[in-house]
Amino acid sequence: MPLFQPTAIFRGVEHITPEYLKENGITALILDVDNTLTGHGSQVLPEKVAEWIKTMKQAGIGLVIASNNFEKRVAPFAQRIGLRHCAFCCKPSPFGIARARKHIGVSKESVALVGDQIFTDALGANLYGITMLLVEPMYRNETWSLRLKRVLEAPILKKYYEKGGKLL
Repeated sequence: MPLFQPTAIFRGVEHITPEYLKENGITALILDVDNTLTGHGSQVLPEKVAEWIKTMKQAGIGLVIASNNFEKRVAPFAQRIGLRHCAFCCKPSPFGIARARKHIGVSKESVALVGDQIFTDALGANLYGITMLLVEPMYRNETWSLRLKRVLEAPILKKYYEKGGKLL
C-alpha cells in the first residue's frame, strides 16, 4: 500500500460501524482528536460522536486517543469522554501510535488508526503498518497551513477514488 493512501474513507467517525470493523478483523481504534472527534481545539464532544463512542464500547471495540497536541489540550478532553490517551504523538512518526496501541493491548493486525489528515494520520498508520481509516474533516475553519495540506491531499484522494475507493 502506498504510504499516503488510506485503507478506507468515511464521511465521519459515526459512519464507522462495529460491523465494518468486525468484517475487517479490527477490534480496537486509535483515534485522532481535532477535526476527527471534535472541532480543532474544542473540548466539546458532539452528540453524534458521543453516541458513536457508546456504540463502539458496547460492541467491545477498544478505543484510545492519539493526538499530536499537547497534554494540556488532550488530557481534559480524553478524561471528559472516558478514554485513555497519548498526547504529543508526533505523527507521522510511528512511535506515538505504538504507545497508543500498547495502551489497549492489541496486535497491530487488529487495530486501525482513525484520523482526518493524510500527511500525519495516514502516513503514520502506514509507516507503522496498521489499517488507516480516514474521515472527512468535521469542520473546514482551519488554519492556513491545514488549508494548504488539504490542497496537497487532493491528488492522493483522487487516486484513491480512481482505484475504486468509495466514501463510506
